[in-house]
Amino acid sequence: MPQTAPLPRTMLLIDTERFSDRDDVQQALLRRMLFSLVDRVLLTAGVDQTMRLRADRGDAVMELIDPAVPLTTLLRALLTDLPAELRAMNRMAASSTQLRLRAVLAGGYVAVDEYDGWVGTDLNDACRLLDADPLRAALRERAGDFVLCVSESVHAGIVRHQHTGIPAEEFTHITVPTKNGPLPAWLHGPLPTLAKPSATPPPADPTPASPTPAPSPAGIDFRGTNHGVVANRVEGGISFGDSGGRR
Repeated sequence: MPQTAPLPRTMLLIDTERFSDRDDVQQALLRRMLFSLVDRVLLTAGVDQTMRLRADRGDAVMELIDPAVPLTTLLRALLTDLPAELRAMNRMAASSTQLRLRAVLAGGYVAVDEYDGWVGTDLNDACRLLDADPLRAALRERAGDFVLCVSESVHAGIVRHQHTGIPAEEFTHITVPTKNGPLPAWLHGPLPTLAKPSATPPPADPTPASPTPAPSPAGIDFRGTNHGVVANRVEGGISFGDSGGRR
């Protein structure tokens, strides 16, 4: 029976860009390309079939990997081997079946229930990162066919320590808004335009100018209080400024 208690896992999630835009024949080919690519890259990292569980999501694949596999080895394979393999694969593919991928590498606790379902908040967070706008925008804007994001825990435990082949300076911090609050993560490569803060603040509303007083009727320009003007004739007394008297 599958293990129902949460266990520590390494999670690798990979999704295909614009999968639903293709017809059925193209989708079938893209799936074969995706599965073949992931199998080869994981094998390069020392992850054989006994050390992983796969969930097929149609246009995406999720892998639960035995935590005994060093994260450094797995991350190096994702940074070097996967992009190279993908580039070689796309060189041989038609323009209609170019495979472009978003990936998330995360760690946490996941339970596999009696229905072979995967349950865990850490897995939910990884799925939110995979679907996040910064990751989608980065893939759209970049010339390459692959973009990678790692969770905060993977960055804190591995990336920031500058292990060989894992350049920490190439990762950029991002924050993904979710219904459960902001979710921090690290994007490999520069921020996409969508996620960059504005270089200059928006201009403040200009202070409204004081209204210009309307001119007095022709021939009369008094700065005081008059008691009536009719047809350019002054009716009644007029006070001028502070003279205090009525004239």
